Amino acid sequence: MDHHDTPAIRRLLDRRGFLTDCGTAAGGMALAHLLARDGLLAAPAVPSRPAIVATHPSAARASHFAAKAERLLVIFCVGAVSHLDTWDYKPSLYRHAGEQPPNAPAVTFQGPIGKLAKPFWTFRPRGDSGKMVSDLMPHLAELTDEICFIHSLTAKNSAHTQAENFLSTGFTFEGFPSLGAWVTYALGSDNENLPAFVAIADPRGRPQAGPNNWGSGFLPAAFQGTAFSAGEPPRNLRPAAGISPASSRATADLLARLNASHGQRYPGDSDLAARISSYELAARMQLSIPGVLDLDRESPRTLADYGATASDPIKAGFARNCILARRLLEEGVRVVQLFNGAFASGGALNWDSHSEIVKHHGNHAGILDQPAAALLRDLKARGMLDSTLVVFCTEFGRLPFMQANGTGRDHNIDGFTCWLAGAGVKRGFSFGATDELGWKAVSDRRTLYDFNATILHLLGLDHERLSFPVSGTERRLTDVHGHVIHEVLA
Repeated sequence: MDHHDTPAIRRLLDRRGFLTDCGTAAGGMALAHLLARDGLLAAPAVPSRPAIVATHPSAARASHFAAKAERLLVIFCVGAVSHLDTWDYKPSLYRHAGEQPPNAPAVTFQGPIGKLAKPFWTFRPRGDSGKMVSDLMPHLAELTDEICFIHSLTAKNSAHTQAENFLSTGFTFEGFPSLGAWVTYALGSDNENLPAFVAIADPRGRPQAGPNNWGSGFLPAAFQGTAFSAGEPPRNLRPAAGISPASSRATADLLARLNASHGQRYPGDSDLAARISSYELAARMQLSIPGVLDLDRESPRTLADYGATASDPIKAGFARNCILARRLLEEGVRVVQLFNGAFASGGALNWDSHSEIVKHHGNHAGILDQPAAALLRDLKARGMLDSTLVVFCTEFGRLPFMQANGTGRDHNIDGFTCWLAGAGVKRGFSFGATDELGWKAVSDRRTLYDFNATILHLLGLDHERLSFPVSGTERRLTDVHGHVIHEVLA
Protein backbone atom coordinates (compact mmCIF):
# COMPACT_ATOMS: atom_id res chain seq x y z
CA MET A 1 0.00 0.00 0.00
CA ASP A 2 1.21 3.52 -0.80
CA HIS A 3 2.44 5.02 2.50
CA HIS A 4 0.41 8.15 1.64
CA ASP A 5 -2.75 6.09 1.38
CA THR A 6 -3.57 5.59 5.05
CA PRO A 7 -6.88 5.79 6.96
CA ALA A 8 -5.81 9.10 8.50
CA ILE A 9 -4.98 10.59 5.08
CA ARG A 10 -8.18 9.27 3.53
CA ARG A 11 -10.19 10.83 6.38
CA LEU A 12 -8.66 14.23 5.63
CA LEU A 13 -9.77 13.86 2.01
CA ASP A 14 -13.21 12.66 2.95
CA ARG A 15 -15.82 15.45 2.76
CA ARG A 16 -17.85 14.16 5.72
CA GLY A 17 -14.78 13.82 7.91
CA PHE A 18 -13.56 17.27 6.86
CA LEU A 19 -16.87 18.92 7.75
CA THR A 20 -16.99 17.07 11.10
CA ASP A 21 -13.52 18.29 12.04
CA CYS A 22 -14.35 21.86 10.95
CA GLY A 23 -17.51 21.81 13.05
CA THR A 24 -15.62 20.57 16.11
CA ALA A 25 -12.94 23.23 15.70
CA ALA A 26 -15.49 26.02 15.21
CA GLY A 27 -17.38 24.89 18.30
CA GLY A 28 -14.18 24.92 20.36
CA MET A 29 -13.29 28.44 19.22
CA ALA A 30 -16.83 29.65 19.97
CA LEU A 31 -16.70 28.14 23.46
CA ALA A 32 -13.32 29.75 24.16
CA HIS A 33 -14.71 33.11 23.01
CA LEU A 34 -17.77 32.83 25.27
CA LEU A 35 -15.69 31.78 28.28
CA ALA A 36 -13.23 34.65 27.70
CA ARG A 37 -16.10 37.14 27.36
CA ASP A 38 -17.49 36.05 30.73
CA GLY A 39 -14.07 36.09 32.41
CA LEU A 40 -14.07 32.33 32.98
CA LEU A 41 -10.76 31.55 31.29
CA ALA A 42 -7.56 31.48 33.33
CA ALA A 43 -5.47 34.56 32.77
CA PRO A 44 -2.27 33.89 30.82
CA ALA A 45 0.92 33.90 32.84
CA VAL A 46 2.49 37.22 31.86
CA PRO A 47 6.25 37.17 32.46
CA SER A 48 7.38 39.35 35.35
CA ARG A 49 10.11 41.87 34.63
CA PRO A 50 11.24 43.48 37.90
CA ALA A 51 12.17 47.14 37.57
CA ILE A 52 15.86 46.85 38.44
CA VAL A 53 18.01 49.95 38.70
CA ALA A 54 21.55 49.00 37.69
CA THR A 55 23.09 51.26 40.33
CA HIS A 56 20.92 49.69 43.08
CA PRO A 57 20.18 46.13 41.91
CA SER A 58 19.21 44.89 45.37
CA ALA A 59 16.73 47.67 46.19
CA ALA A 60 13.48 46.25 47.61
CA ARG A 61 10.77 45.55 45.02
CA ALA A 62 7.09 44.67 45.22
CA SER A 63 5.94 41.04 45.04
CA HIS A 64 3.34 39.81 42.52
CA PHE A 65 0.71 39.64 45.25
CA ALA A 66 0.50 39.99 49.02
CA ALA A 67 3.19 37.81 50.57
CA LYS A 68 2.92 35.73 53.72
CA ALA A 69 6.71 35.67 54.16
CA GLU A 70 9.14 38.57 54.00
CA ARG A 71 12.30 36.52 54.37
CA LEU A 72 13.46 33.01 53.53
CA LEU A 73 15.68 30.69 55.59
CA VAL A 74 16.70 27.43 53.92
CA ILE A 75 18.29 24.68 56.05
CA PHE A 76 19.76 22.29 53.48
CA CYS A 77 20.87 18.90 54.87
CA VAL A 78 23.34 17.68 52.30
CA GLY A 79 23.66 13.99 51.44
CA ALA A 80 20.03 12.84 51.89
CA VAL A 81 18.57 12.44 55.37
CA SER A 82 16.70 9.18 55.94
CA HIS A 83 13.04 10.13 56.28
CA LEU A 84 12.40 6.64 57.66
CA ASP A 85 14.63 7.29 60.67
CA THR A 86 13.43 10.83 61.36
CA TRP A 87 9.99 12.13 60.30
CA ASP A 88 8.11 9.37 58.45
CA TYR A 89 6.87 6.72 60.89
CA LYS A 90 6.24 3.30 59.29
CA PRO A 91 5.04 0.59 61.72
CA SER A 92 5.19 -2.00 58.92
CA LEU A 93 8.97 -1.77 58.94
CA TYR A 94 8.97 -3.21 62.45
CA ARG A 95 6.76 -6.13 61.39
CA HIS A 96 8.70 -6.94 58.23
CA ALA A 97 12.24 -6.19 59.35
CA GLY A 98 14.64 -8.85 58.12
CA GLU A 99 12.43 -9.88 55.20
CA GLN A 100 13.25 -9.59 51.54
CA PRO A 101 11.71 -6.35 50.17
CA PRO A 102 8.84 -7.08 47.76
CA ASN A 103 9.27 -6.24 44.06
CA ALA A 104 12.67 -4.71 44.67
CA PRO A 105 15.47 -4.57 42.10
CA ALA A 106 18.48 -6.72 42.82
CA VAL A 107 20.76 -3.69 42.59
CA THR A 108 20.04 -0.07 43.50
CA PHE A 109 22.12 3.09 43.07
CA GLN A 110 25.21 1.86 44.89
CA GLY A 111 25.05 -1.90 44.79
CA PRO A 112 23.12 -5.05 45.72
CA ILE A 113 20.28 -4.79 48.20
CA GLY A 114 19.80 -6.37 51.60
CA LYS A 115 16.80 -6.93 53.87
CA LEU A 116 14.11 -4.58 55.14
CA ALA A 117 15.23 -2.70 58.25
CA LYS A 118 13.21 -1.03 60.98
CA PRO A 119 14.06 2.54 62.06
CA PHE A 120 17.27 2.79 64.04
CA TRP A 121 15.82 5.37 66.44
CA THR A 122 12.66 5.10 68.52
CA PHE A 123 9.59 7.04 67.34
CA ARG A 124 7.40 8.76 69.93
CA PRO A 125 4.25 10.96 69.79
CA ARG A 126 5.16 14.65 69.96
CA GLY A 127 3.35 17.77 71.08
CA ASP A 128 -0.37 18.43 70.88
CA SER A 129 -0.54 16.91 67.41
CA GLY A 130 0.76 13.57 68.69
CA LYS A 131 2.75 13.09 65.50
CA MET A 132 5.30 10.29 65.65
CA VAL A 133 8.85 11.62 65.28
CA SER A 134 12.05 9.76 66.09
CA ASP A 135 14.59 10.39 68.83
CA LEU A 136 17.35 11.06 66.29
CA MET A 137 16.76 14.83 66.59
CA PRO A 138 15.07 15.34 69.97
CA HIS A 139 15.33 19.15 70.01
CA LEU A 140 13.65 19.55 66.63
CA ALA A 141 11.15 16.85 67.63
CA GLU A 142 10.01 19.16 70.43
CA LEU A 143 9.00 21.68 67.76
CA THR A 144 6.75 19.27 65.86
CA ASP A 145 3.70 21.48 66.52
CA GLU A 146 5.43 24.31 64.62
CA ILE A 147 6.24 22.20 61.56
CA CYS A 148 4.37 21.47 58.33
CA PHE A 149 5.65 18.12 56.98
CA ILE A 150 5.45 17.14 53.31
CA HIS A 151 5.92 13.37 53.19
CA SER A 152 5.25 12.67 49.52
CA LEU A 153 8.02 14.46 47.65
CA THR A 154 9.79 12.90 44.69
CA ALA A 155 13.10 13.81 43.07
CA LYS A 156 14.43 13.42 39.54
CA ASN A 157 18.00 12.13 39.82
CA SER A 158 19.68 9.89 42.39
CA ALA A 159 23.21 11.28 41.93
CA HIS A 160 24.01 13.85 44.61
CA THR A 161 25.39 16.66 42.44
CA GLN A 162 22.53 16.48 39.98
CA ALA A 163 19.98 16.09 42.79
CA GLU A 164 21.34 19.14 44.61
CA ASN A 165 21.15 21.09 41.35
CA PHE A 166 17.55 19.97 40.87
CA LEU A 167 16.47 20.96 44.37
CA SER A 168 18.26 24.32 44.26
CA THR A 169 17.71 25.33 40.61
CA GLY A 170 14.94 23.16 39.15
CA PHE A 171 17.36 21.53 36.66
CA THR A 172 19.85 18.69 36.97
CA PHE A 173 22.32 20.49 34.67
CA GLU A 174 24.55 23.36 35.66
CA GLY A 175 24.08 26.96 34.60
CA PHE A 176 20.61 27.67 36.01
CA PRO A 177 19.76 30.22 38.72
CA SER A 178 19.26 29.07 42.27
CA LEU A 179 16.11 29.60 44.31
CA GLY A 180 17.76 32.40 46.27
CA ALA A 181 18.88 34.15 43.07
CA TRP A 182 15.33 34.02 41.66
CA VAL A 183 13.92 35.45 44.90
CA THR A 184 16.38 38.33 45.13
CA TYR A 185 16.02 39.04 41.39
CA ALA A 186 12.28 39.46 41.99
CA LEU A 187 12.23 41.11 45.41
CA GLY A 188 15.61 42.67 46.17
CA SER A 189 16.40 43.26 49.84
CA ASP A 190 15.54 45.55 52.74
CA ASN A 191 19.21 46.24 53.56
CA GLU A 192 21.50 47.52 50.83
CA ASN A 193 24.50 47.44 53.18
CA LEU A 194 24.47 43.63 53.18
CA PRO A 195 24.12 41.07 50.39
CA ALA A 196 20.50 40.23 49.56
CA PHE A 197 21.32 36.50 49.52
CA VAL A 198 23.87 34.81 51.78
CA ALA A 199 24.93 31.16 51.58
CA ILE A 200 26.48 29.80 54.79
CA ALA A 201 28.58 26.68 54.22
CA ASP A 202 28.95 23.94 56.82
CA PRO A 203 32.16 24.08 58.92
CA ARG A 204 33.21 20.81 57.27
CA GLY A 205 33.16 22.23 53.73
CA ARG A 206 30.92 23.07 50.81
CA PRO A 207 28.18 20.81 49.42
CA GLN A 208 28.72 18.45 46.50
CA ALA A 209 27.31 20.83 43.85
CA GLY A 210 29.10 23.77 45.47
CA PRO A 211 28.21 27.25 44.15
CA ASN A 212 25.49 25.84 41.88
CA ASN A 213 23.32 25.90 45.00
CA TRP A 214 23.59 29.68 45.28
CA GLY A 215 24.60 30.70 41.75
CA SER A 216 22.79 33.22 39.55
CA GLY A 217 23.03 31.22 36.31
CA PHE A 218 21.82 33.39 33.44
CA LEU A 219 20.35 36.02 35.77
CA PRO A 220 22.48 39.13 36.34
CA ALA A 221 25.48 38.31 38.52
CA ALA A 222 24.27 40.74 41.20
CA PHE A 223 21.77 38.10 42.32
CA GLN A 224 24.16 35.25 43.09
CA GLY A 225 24.52 34.34 46.75
CA THR A 226 27.45 35.68 48.74
CA ALA A 227 29.16 32.76 50.44
CA PHE A 228 30.62 33.23 53.91
CA SER A 229 30.18 31.80 57.38
CA ALA A 230 30.90 32.58 61.00
CA GLY A 231 34.20 30.74 60.70
CA GLU A 232 35.08 31.96 57.20
CA PRO A 233 34.13 35.66 56.87
CA PRO A 234 34.38 37.58 53.60
CA ARG A 235 37.94 38.42 52.65
CA ASN A 236 39.48 41.88 52.76
CA LEU A 237 37.03 43.24 55.30
CA ARG A 238 39.67 45.56 56.71
CA PRO A 239 41.99 47.96 54.87
CA ALA A 240 45.61 46.94 54.47
CA ALA A 241 48.01 47.77 57.29
CA GLY A 242 49.27 51.35 57.14
CA ILE A 243 46.16 52.82 55.51
CA SER A 244 44.43 55.18 57.90
CA PRO A 245 40.62 55.49 58.07
CA ALA A 246 40.89 59.05 56.78
CA SER A 247 42.95 57.94 53.79
CA SER A 248 40.55 55.10 53.08
CA ARG A 249 37.57 57.48 53.23
CA ALA A 250 39.28 59.99 50.91
CA THR A 251 40.01 57.25 48.41
CA ALA A 252 36.38 56.10 48.48
CA ASP A 253 35.15 59.67 47.99
CA LEU A 254 37.44 60.18 45.01
CA LEU A 255 36.28 56.91 43.43
CA ALA A 256 32.66 57.93 43.95
CA ARG A 257 33.25 61.24 42.12
CA LEU A 258 35.08 59.52 39.26
CA ASN A 259 32.37 56.86 38.97
CA ALA A 260 29.63 59.50 38.96
CA SER A 261 31.44 61.45 36.25
CA HIS A 262 31.94 58.32 34.15
CA GLY A 263 28.30 57.33 34.64
CA GLN A 264 27.17 60.72 33.31
CA ARG A 265 29.30 60.26 30.20
CA TYR A 266 27.93 56.74 29.58
CA PRO A 267 24.41 56.75 31.05
CA GLY A 268 23.25 53.63 29.20
CA ASP A 269 26.10 51.36 30.28
CA SER A 270 24.24 49.08 32.73
CA ASP A 271 27.19 46.68 32.99
CA LEU A 272 29.38 49.49 34.25
CA ALA A 273 26.71 50.63 36.68
CA ALA A 274 26.33 47.09 38.02
CA ARG A 275 30.09 46.72 38.44
CA ILE A 276 30.30 50.00 40.31
CA SER A 277 27.37 48.92 42.48
CA SER A 278 29.12 45.68 43.42
CA TYR A 279 32.27 47.54 44.50
CA GLU A 280 30.21 50.00 46.49
CA LEU A 281 28.44 47.11 48.24
CA ALA A 282 31.84 45.62 49.07
CA ALA A 283 32.87 48.93 50.60
CA ARG A 284 29.67 49.13 52.65
CA MET A 285 30.19 45.54 53.80
CA GLN A 286 33.50 46.57 55.33
CA LEU A 287 31.39 48.61 57.73
CA SER A 288 28.36 46.32 58.13
CA ILE A 289 29.77 42.79 58.20
CA PRO A 290 32.13 43.04 61.20
CA GLY A 291 29.24 43.94 63.51
CA VAL A 292 27.05 41.12 62.17
CA LEU A 293 29.91 38.65 62.61
CA ASP A 294 30.70 39.77 66.17
CA LEU A 295 28.88 36.87 67.82
CA ASP A 296 30.60 37.46 71.12
CA ARG A 297 28.08 40.23 71.71
CA GLU A 298 25.48 37.50 72.19
CA SER A 299 24.64 36.62 75.77
CA PRO A 300 26.25 33.53 77.34
CA ARG A 301 22.74 32.05 77.59
CA THR A 302 22.14 32.45 73.87
CA LEU A 303 25.52 30.93 72.98
CA ALA A 304 24.80 27.96 75.24
CA ASP A 305 21.25 27.50 73.92
CA TYR A 306 22.54 27.27 70.35
CA GLY A 307 25.41 24.97 71.30
CA ALA A 308 28.07 27.50 70.33
CA THR A 309 30.08 26.59 73.44
CA ALA A 310 30.01 22.84 72.70
CA SER A 311 33.26 20.89 73.04
CA ASP A 312 32.77 19.52 69.50
CA PRO A 313 34.23 22.25 67.25
CA ILE A 314 32.02 21.21 64.31
CA LYS A 315 28.84 21.52 66.35
CA ALA A 316 30.03 24.81 67.86
CA GLY A 317 30.87 26.08 64.36
CA PHE A 318 27.46 25.11 62.99
CA ALA A 319 25.81 26.72 66.01
CA ARG A 320 27.65 29.96 65.31
CA ASN A 321 26.47 29.72 61.69
CA CYS A 322 22.88 29.45 62.98
CA ILE A 323 23.34 32.57 65.11
CA LEU A 324 24.80 34.34 62.08
CA ALA A 325 21.77 33.28 60.03
CA ARG A 326 19.42 34.84 62.60
CA ARG A 327 21.44 38.05 62.68
CA LEU A 328 21.39 38.35 58.88
CA LEU A 329 17.63 37.85 58.79
CA GLU A 330 17.26 40.44 61.55
CA GLU A 331 19.22 42.91 59.45
CA GLY A 332 16.86 42.48 56.49
CA VAL A 333 18.77 40.01 54.32
CA ARG A 334 16.13 38.47 52.05
CA VAL A 335 17.47 34.90 51.70
CA VAL A 336 19.80 32.92 53.96
CA GLN A 337 20.77 29.41 52.88
CA LEU A 338 22.30 27.42 55.74
CA PHE A 339 24.06 24.17 54.89
CA ASN A 340 24.46 21.17 57.20
CA GLY A 341 26.86 18.66 55.67
CA ALA A 342 29.54 18.95 53.00
CA PHE A 343 30.72 16.85 50.04
CA ALA A 344 30.60 13.09 49.43
CA SER A 345 32.86 11.34 51.90
CA GLY A 346 31.43 7.90 52.61
CA GLY A 347 29.04 9.47 55.09
CA ALA A 348 31.72 11.06 57.26
CA LEU A 349 31.07 14.68 56.24
CA ASN A 350 27.43 14.57 55.19
CA TRP A 351 24.23 12.52 55.51
CA ASP A 352 25.08 10.07 52.69
CA SER A 353 24.99 6.92 54.84
CA HIS A 354 25.55 3.95 52.52
CA SER A 355 27.17 2.24 55.48
CA GLU A 356 27.20 2.68 59.25
CA ILE A 357 24.03 4.76 59.17
CA VAL A 358 23.70 4.64 62.97
CA LYS A 359 27.13 6.19 63.39
CA HIS A 360 26.95 8.73 60.58
CA HIS A 361 23.35 9.87 60.98
CA GLY A 362 23.94 10.03 64.73
CA ASN A 363 26.98 12.28 64.27
CA HIS A 364 25.28 14.64 61.83
CA ALA A 365 22.11 14.86 63.90
CA GLY A 366 24.22 15.76 66.93
CA ILE A 367 25.65 18.69 64.98
CA LEU A 368 22.34 19.83 63.44
CA ASP A 369 19.67 19.29 66.07
CA GLN A 370 20.30 21.66 68.98
CA PRO A 371 21.51 24.66 66.91
CA ALA A 372 18.72 24.38 64.30
CA ALA A 373 16.05 24.02 66.98
CA ALA A 374 17.48 26.98 68.89
CA LEU A 375 17.36 29.04 65.70
CA LEU A 376 13.66 28.32 65.22
CA ARG A 377 12.92 29.06 68.87
CA ASP A 378 14.91 32.28 68.68
CA LEU A 379 13.06 33.45 65.56
CA LYS A 380 9.76 32.77 67.31
CA ALA A 381 10.79 34.50 70.54
CA ARG A 382 11.83 37.60 68.58
CA GLY A 383 8.55 37.71 66.66
CA MET A 384 10.29 36.89 63.37
CA LEU A 385 8.86 33.45 62.65
CA ASP A 386 5.54 34.94 61.55
CA SER A 387 7.31 36.78 58.73
CA THR A 388 10.06 34.25 57.94
CA LEU A 389 9.55 31.08 55.93
CA VAL A 390 11.82 28.28 57.18
CA VAL A 391 12.53 25.46 54.72
CA PHE A 392 14.14 22.21 55.88
CA CYS A 393 15.19 20.21 52.84
CA THR A 394 17.38 17.40 51.59
CA GLU A 395 17.92 16.24 48.00
CA PHE A 396 16.13 12.88 48.38
CA GLY A 397 15.44 10.18 50.96
CA ARG A 398 16.70 6.70 51.67
CA LEU A 399 15.35 3.21 51.03
CA PRO A 400 13.51 1.04 53.57
CA PHE A 401 15.88 -1.88 53.03
CA MET A 402 19.56 -2.07 53.73
CA GLN A 403 22.34 -2.34 51.26
CA ALA A 404 24.09 -5.68 51.04
CA ASN A 405 26.56 -4.52 53.69
CA GLY A 406 23.70 -4.57 56.21
CA THR A 407 24.61 -1.21 57.79
CA GLY A 408 23.49 1.50 55.37
CA ARG A 409 20.52 2.66 53.26
CA ASP A 410 20.74 3.59 49.57
CA HIS A 411 19.24 6.60 47.77
CA ASN A 412 15.48 6.95 47.32
CA ILE A 413 14.00 9.50 44.89
CA ASP A 414 10.48 7.99 44.89
CA GLY A 415 9.33 9.27 48.28
CA PHE A 416 10.88 11.44 51.02
CA THR A 417 10.18 14.25 53.46
CA CYS A 418 10.99 17.95 53.61
CA TRP A 419 9.23 20.45 55.84
CA LEU A 420 8.25 24.08 56.20
CA ALA A 421 7.70 26.27 59.25
CA GLY A 422 6.80 29.85 59.96
CA ALA A 423 5.08 32.37 57.74
CA GLY A 424 2.01 31.20 55.88
CA VAL A 425 2.08 27.45 56.52
CA LYS A 426 -0.05 25.21 58.70
CA ARG A 427 1.44 24.29 62.06
CA GLY A 428 1.58 20.71 63.33
CA PHE A 429 0.38 19.45 59.96
CA SER A 430 1.36 16.52 57.75
CA PHE A 431 0.66 16.34 54.03
CA GLY A 432 1.00 13.35 51.72
CA ALA A 433 2.20 9.84 52.45
CA THR A 434 4.55 7.16 51.27
CA ASP A 435 3.49 3.50 51.11
CA GLU A 436 3.52 1.28 54.20
CA LEU A 437 7.26 0.73 53.88
CA GLY A 438 8.11 4.39 53.23
CA TRP A 439 9.45 3.53 49.80
CA LYS A 440 7.26 5.34 47.27
CA ALA A 441 4.95 8.34 47.55
CA VAL A 442 1.40 7.08 47.08
CA SER A 443 -0.88 9.78 48.51
CA ASP A 444 -0.74 13.38 47.25
CA ARG A 445 2.46 12.67 45.38
CA ARG A 446 4.37 15.88 44.66
CA THR A 447 7.57 16.92 42.92
CA LEU A 448 10.29 19.34 43.89
CA TYR A 449 8.85 21.62 41.21
CA ASP A 450 5.73 21.81 43.38
CA PHE A 451 7.82 22.36 46.49
CA ASN A 452 9.66 25.31 44.94
CA ALA A 453 6.44 26.72 43.48
CA THR A 454 4.98 26.72 47.00
CA ILE A 455 8.02 28.49 48.48
CA LEU A 456 7.77 31.21 45.83
CA HIS A 457 4.02 31.54 46.43
CA LEU A 458 4.57 32.16 50.14
CA LEU A 459 6.98 34.96 49.19
CA GLY A 460 4.27 36.53 47.04
CA LEU A 461 5.65 35.27 43.72
CA ASP A 462 3.84 33.44 40.93
CA HIS A 463 6.24 30.74 39.76
CA GLU A 464 4.76 30.86 36.24
CA ARG A 465 5.33 34.61 35.92
CA LEU A 466 8.79 34.72 37.49
CA SER A 467 10.83 34.09 34.37
CA PHE A 468 13.79 35.37 32.38
CA PRO A 469 14.27 35.35 28.59
CA VAL A 470 17.13 33.11 27.44
CA SER A 471 17.65 32.44 23.71
CA GLY A 472 13.99 32.99 22.96
CA THR A 473 12.74 30.87 25.87
CA GLU A 474 11.13 32.11 29.07
CA ARG A 475 13.13 30.19 31.67
CA ARG A 476 11.90 29.78 35.23
CA LEU A 477 12.74 27.93 38.45
CA THR A 478 10.00 25.35 37.87
CA ASP A 479 10.73 24.91 34.12
CA VAL A 480 7.31 24.13 32.56
CA HIS A 481 6.07 22.23 35.62
CA GLY A 482 4.92 22.83 39.17
CA HIS A 483 1.77 23.53 41.14
CA VAL A 484 1.46 25.28 44.48
CA ILE A 485 0.66 22.83 47.29
CA HIS A 486 -2.33 24.80 48.56
CA GLU A 487 -3.15 22.18 51.19
CA VAL A 488 -0.17 23.25 53.33
CA LEU A 489 -1.02 26.95 53.31
CA ALA A 490 -2.46 28.45 56.48
